Amino acid sequence: MITHKLFSSIDQIQRVQYYATLSPEDVGFHSPDGTVIVDAKSFIGLFGLDFTKPVLVVSEDEHFHNQIKNIGETVTESESELS
Repeated sequence: MITHKLFSSIDQIQRVQYYATLSPEDVGFHSPDGTVIVDAKSFIGLFGLDFTKPVLVVSEDEHFHNQIKNIGETVTESESELS
């Protein structure tokens, strides 16, 4: 599953990371073009992405995606490509 997200604060990113650490599945943050992929459970990895633009949150854990649906802004794929 992939959710396109735009975060407006470090607190939002930290909350998603917290839920990622609780997930039994892998959770990744991907740049929209797929050139940067980081483990969402890794604090250091988060420095590898530009969070001023939408990112892809990737995980097969449906429960995790439900937990983060109200964190940040969920954007459509076309909105993500415009940023």
